[in-house]
Amino acid sequence: MAEILVVDDSETFRIQLSKDLESLGHTVTQAKDGRDAIEIIEKHRTHFNLIFCDINMPGITGIETLEILEEKQLLKNLMIFMLTTEGSKELKEKGKKLGVKAWITKPYNKERVLAAVSRVLTD
Repeated sequence: MAEILVVDDSETFRIQLSKDLESLGHTVTQAKDGRDAIEIIEKHRTHFNLIFCDINMPGITGIETLEILEEKQLLKNLMIFMLTTEGSKELKEKGKKLGVKAWITKPYNKERVLAAVSRVLTD
C-alpha cells in the first residue's frame, strides 16, 4: 500500500480523508499547512508515494508549497493530487507544470477520490 501525505488547513477534512485512505490500507501522514508539509517531506525525502494538497491555506498556498518543493528538488517521484475549491484554468496550468496528476474540486466525494487513488497507484 501507499504512503500518503494529506495537506490541508482543515483538521476535520484531514481526519476524514485520512480515515478513508486508511480504510484501503494506506498509511497517511497529515500536514496542517504548506510549511508543515515541506518540513515533513524534507525529513522523509522518498517516503511518500502520493500527496493530497489544498490550495487555500494560511501562510503559503498549495501551489507555492509545490513551487518550493520543486526548487528543493523534492517533487521527484511524487504523485500530486490537488483537492480544493479552486478550479481556475490558470491554477490548473500551474499545477500541471509542477506535476499535478489530478485536480479534484471540493466538495469531497469519497468514492471519486478513492477511485482516483486506486487508479493512479495501479498504473
